[in-house]
Amino acid sequence: MKLFGGVVSVSGITFLMFAVFVIAVLGYALGRVNIKGVSLGTAGVFIVALLFGALFSKTLSGTVIQTVNGAAVDISGNALKIVENIGLILFVTSVGFIAGPSFFKDLKKNYKSYILLGIVIILMGGLTCLSCYFVGRNFTDLSAKQFMAICVGLLSGALTSTPAFSASKATVAPEFEELVTVGNGIAYIFGVIGVVLFVQLIPKIVKADMEKEAKKLVVETKAETVNVKKKCFEMDDFGLFAFGLAAVVGVFVGAIKIPMSSQGLSGTTFSLTTTGGALLTALVFGHFGQIGLLSLRVDNKTLKTFRELGLMLFLIGAGIAGGTKFVTYFKPVYFLYGALMTIVPMIVGFLFAKYVLKLSLLNNLGSITGGMTSTPALGTLINVAKTENIASAYAATYPIALIAVVLVSQFLIILF
Repeated sequence: MKLFGGVVSVSGITFLMFAVFVIAVLGYALGRVNIKGVSLGTAGVFIVALLFGALFSKTLSGTVIQTVNGAAVDISGNALKIVENIGLILFVTSVGFIAGPSFFKDLKKNYKSYILLGIVIILMGGLTCLSCYFVGRNFTDLSAKQFMAICVGLLSGALTSTPAFSASKATVAPEFEELVTVGNGIAYIFGVIGVVLFVQLIPKIVKADMEKEAKKLVVETKAETVNVKKKCFEMDDFGLFAFGLAAVVGVFVGAIKIPMSSQGLSGTTFSLTTTGGALLTALVFGHFGQIGLLSLRVDNKTLKTFRELGLMLFLIGAGIAGGTKFVTYFKPVYFLYGALMTIVPMIVGFLFAKYVLKLSLLNNLGSITGGMTSTPALGTLINVAKTENIASAYAATYPIALIAVVLVSQFLIILF
């Protein structure tokens, strides 16, 4: 089978496909394990994927290969990245369509709160990172620049922020890029699991009536949706045309690079990435619902299916890759630093939203998932709240956090 100008082992691709489904089966089984009302849910897939990556990384590397000019090149990482990115596109595009009808109304009402909360969460993450740097530099043989590279990598992993990870690698000196990767891989694990558990534990700790909290988020959009369907032409019954169009446009929007220049940042660019581009485009499509007489509506069942499928694929792709890095570079103290960079911003953000911004519980937690740029936690929160209206708070806070975490990461690198 020819691919990318070379030959890809069919057995290798078959093994990877087999692995995806095995991980899904075992992961969902693990996610169903309930301890006092708390479960991993879809994040169970991530745990199994990590274990798989740790145990079978050599198998993947040895079977999924590409021959370029007679030389064997490992492309297992590229294959996993494809799985991860397809999952991200499916998930965030679904979230955008779900949140679109109420997003701009909700943003207009609470935009100051979303902006403030997103900034507070990321600043606390940055301050925690800085604190870990000042404490940890007394117990490491690494140079200041090397240790900061690891710390910034930990920050991007703790906040599960791919844009921050990419921007950090682009900003550090080439010889320090691997250290950023190490930090990201170590902190990413708790960055996923920590927020997933947080959004489940908080409602139990405050003894919230979830049905009552969910009613506060209800937005009447059904009548409007029906009217639009009567007036517009639909390309297909499931809305796959509209979904695919939003994903295509989103990829192009996410690829737009905005130059950033200041001392030490020459040549660095910022972009929304595929995740941000697809989310923004789907929000707009979901809000307007049509272009002229062409319907941009997607069937709700389609969105729910793609949302869950996308989350599963994303966690599998990220988990397998993270498992190989975790085994190779893990140090307990780095894991501790990463955990702190996840926990402190969440707690401070929650208290700030509750007592200063006076947000309702689900608006609060939805904003936290957006501020922490945590895709898996949003999926868990939707299941906990049993309402998809929570996606609006995530979608409103996410772009602010996305930009802030990139800038904070780059600032920390320049500072040292």
